[in-house]
Amino acid sequence: IVKQRTIGKRVEGVGIGLHKGEPIKLILEPLEADSGVVFYRSDMATSFKAEPSSVLNTQMATVIGNEKATVSTIEHLMSAINSYGIDNVRVILDANEVPVMDGSAISFCMMLDEAGIVELEADKKVIVVKREVEVREGDKYVKLTPSTNPKFNYTIKFENPVIGLQSYTFEFSKENFINQIARARTFGFLKDVQKLNSMGLALGGSLDNAVVIDGGKILNPEGLRFENEFVRHKILDAIGDISLLGAPMIGDYEAFAGSHDLNHKLTVALLSDEKNYEIITLSEATQKEYEKAFA
Repeated sequence: IVKQRTIGKRVEGVGIGLHKGEPIKLILEPLEADSGVVFYRSDMATSFKAEPSSVLNTQMATVIGNEKATVSTIEHLMSAINSYGIDNVRVILDANEVPVMDGSAISFCMMLDEAGIVELEADKKVIVVKREVEVREGDKYVKLTPSTNPKFNYTIKFENPVIGLQSYTFEFSKENFINQIARARTFGFLKDVQKLNSMGLALGGSLDNAVVIDGGKILNPEGLRFENEFVRHKILDAIGDISLLGAPMIGDYEAFAGSHDLNHKLTVALLSDEKNYEIITLSEATQKEYEKAFA
């Protein structure tokens, strides 16, 4: 039977914050069953859970917090935690953002590999999508549909020739995440980076932690990690955003030109009506049905 999971030991890393450009210390610690993913701001002595009610802003990244403090850019870390099937972990930070590392989730996967995964006594809870839920804005949409074998199907369309139209379907599992998604980096346009810099934002952004596009060319000397790295990174973001439901989701996710904002609205829409979902505890019977999701 699938049990709840936490990490085996405390691990720490240091990385640059994307917006302030300063070093940030990140510590991951084991937590007991039914704790969830808890963010703790060590410099402000306050903590909050990764759940929809904690989401405060979704403009540039997913930001969670309480009246005392916030943490920005949690989606890449949450994506790794979710894909590793970790239910309970404390994330300790001494600043208001998760370090950007290389712009992907692979550094967080390496930290989780170092920490190891431990099964707890308590049974694992999952959130099962019972009927289709969709959020649309113009021609952009994100939606969840019932499925026993979770997939993320994403399409992006940019006027820019370097990106253009890209679609990718990702079958959810830890192994697939590590091989197909985790290394896909965040991306941006040089003109936008310059504009953000002038506003005192993205000061830590560089070719070490983002794919930067200028007109029709990629500025990173090493080029892309995947031919369709852009859409893969969007899936990475979506896995992180959807994990804010507070329990692993059993269902399919589909998006056209989605965003952090639409993803957050989707989690809120799903939870707004009890007919949309069911929270179940995995038993031997149900586990058979959903076993692929936990491979």
